[in-house]
Amino acid sequence: MTPLPLQRSTVTVIGGGLAGISAALEAAELGASVTLLERKAHLGGLTWSFEHNGLDMDNGQHVFLACCDEYRRFLGRIGSENDVVGPFPLDVPVLAEASGGAVTATRLRRANLPVPFHLAASLLAYPHISPTERMRLGQALAGLARLRVGDPHLDQVNFSDWLRQHGQSPKAIEAVWDLITVPTVNLPASETSLAVAAQVFKTGLLSDRSACDIGWSAIPLGRLHGQRATAALRRQGVQLRMSTRVRSLTRHGPRWSVAADSETLESDAVIVAVPHDEAAVLVPGDLAPQRDTWRDLGSSAIVDVHLVFDRTVTAWPLMAALHSPVQWVFDRSAASGLTATGCEAQDHQRRPQYLAVSISAADKLLGRKPAAIVQEVTDALRRLLPASADALLVDSVVTKERRATFRATPGSARLRADPAKAQRHLAIAGAWTDTGWPATMEGAVRSGLAAARAIAGLPPSELSASRFTVQQPQPTREVA
Repeated sequence: MTPLPLQRSTVTVIGGGLAGISAALEAAELGASVTLLERKAHLGGLTWSFEHNGLDMDNGQHVFLACCDEYRRFLGRIGSENDVVGPFPLDVPVLAEASGGAVTATRLRRANLPVPFHLAASLLAYPHISPTERMRLGQALAGLARLRVGDPHLDQVNFSDWLRQHGQSPKAIEAVWDLITVPTVNLPASETSLAVAAQVFKTGLLSDRSACDIGWSAIPLGRLHGQRATAALRRQGVQLRMSTRVRSLTRHGPRWSVAADSETLESDAVIVAVPHDEAAVLVPGDLAPQRDTWRDLGSSAIVDVHLVFDRTVTAWPLMAALHSPVQWVFDRSAASGLTATGCEAQDHQRRPQYLAVSISAADKLLGRKPAAIVQEVTDALRRLLPASADALLVDSVVTKERRATFRATPGSARLRADPAKAQRHLAIAGAWTDTGWPATMEGAVRSGLAAARAIAGLPPSELSASRFTVQQPQPTREVA
């Protein structure tokens, strides 16, 4: 394909998630006149917020690691770099229900030691598996360190099978490996491709001791991404068409026609940044003969349970749970705008608290009624957190993202479109495309950057790393 000189070109971006926003910003910075079309009334894709009984709630909880370089630069581009917490050195409470109702608690934390010793003390004292199982963790970590990220053969291997071949018991897979795999890949190890797992663990745990440091939004995601991105795009001169559904995409000579609800836009290039099943319908078959296979990527759900208690039930900003309906719990009280009412401000324990419980790989919950899910999760929290036993649940809501991510199962890599390749000035972006990452915010941003640069004939290796300063990890903050 002949590269398109973006300084004199028009580009239409279809889709206003993180991939589409990143593509539009990059194309505009490269000189193009950009129009972004989004079928919803807001930007941000699957990272959005809503108001419920006076509180701002996110549809789902999203964290990022210090190794998510492009996502962190993206926050800088849109002016949100000061609206996140951390990234702080990894320090996560992990609770597990045991037989008889007992609860075992520990902290998964990293030390200021070289890789892999930065995790050694935490893992060797990890009480949720036996001493023998702890010692065998090193066998799998050493095996992961030897793998080459990007090796196509890894995508043919089941991660759980590979772990068993490297000394990991079913109990260790559930208590250690799935603790990371489920929230990052949105699948358990038993369904995950080794290629994606290698990317997650080698980049997040074994590349640098600070790579696993964790951060999250201090404000509602609708503001962090949607509102800030809207302002940033307008500053770059990007034309926004919200609440606009694209009906068809056709090529007429050297230009593209994008038929939307009430207008047809003509442009020199198009970037399609929509979910894989929508892209399979929209992208012309002659430019993507494999488009029908994109649907085979399937989907995996995420369910969030939002609980408001009349008092503080935990001092932890986040925690994880094992052997429980609860997976990850986030204190979103401050971010939601929740304030103490009917109590003295200095009485911290009497302040109301809003906890968001995030449940990944949650297809089994899609058919269940919200009330039943709330009851099950609340009962589990009361067993895990003694302070919640006498707390009154004053409000609750359940959000379900039925198609939160694609399924990164063995063999899925060949089904993912390449965002770094453009055909006749058309490129494809999205967290589902072949970025090497699972369906994460980092993968979405990388795909958008790669797609915009592919249109211009620039290699993805020349991403805009030098133009933005990434915040360095802040000092450790102690949590109770």
